[in-house]
Amino acid sequence: MNRIVSLAKCTSAASAAEFALVLPVLLVFLFGIVDAGRFAWEYNKAEKATQAGARFVAVTDPIAPNLTNYNFATGGLTPGDTIPSSAFGTLKCTSTGCVCSVAPCPAGVGAQTGAWTQLVARMRQIDPAIQATNVQVEYRGSGVGFAGDPNGMDIVPIVTVSLSQMTFRPLTTLNMAFVDMPDFHPSLTAEDSVGSQSY
Repeated sequence: MNRIVSLAKCTSAASAAEFALVLPVLLVFLFGIVDAGRFAWEYNKAEKATQAGARFVAVTDPIAPNLTNYNFATGGLTPGDTIPSSAFGTLKCTSTGCVCSVAPCPAGVGAQTGAWTQLVARMRQIDPAIQATNVQVEYRGSGVGFAGDPNGMDIVPIVTVSLSQMTFRPLTTLNMAFVDMPDFHPSLTAEDSVGSQSY
């Protein structure tokens, strides 16, 4: 009987038992801190890649095939008139083509595969996880530009590059679950829209 009582009062292994109880919680906190840092890194990469994509689209050849050559003076405006944003509407382009919100579409419905490939390649330089299906480009009227411009593209659209459906894989889930990242939508006003490089 004395041996049972002395065994119950024995505390020589108490610190090992307490450590065994605290260790899982400590590891979850540690990996949680690592995951928070990794998420911030991945978020920043995706955000910067999208911003670089918007800059690329604003200064290079348009994704929409006929946007450069379309003359708004043939679409009901007098040469020299300012192009209202309603005359253009929105034009959304993906890897499979473009869709207009107004008819007739001033930019055609196909997408220039060379310009699209260069855009995705530029974004992948910053975030290699980006796929062509994650990217969308939207052109919308800005009210800037004039019909029949002899020096270049008639309209100066607002360009938005969207990045969506990106995921993050936390370590704390043992790589068995994904966390959806938010979508990114930076916009810029188009510049010269000529060429194939941006800096």
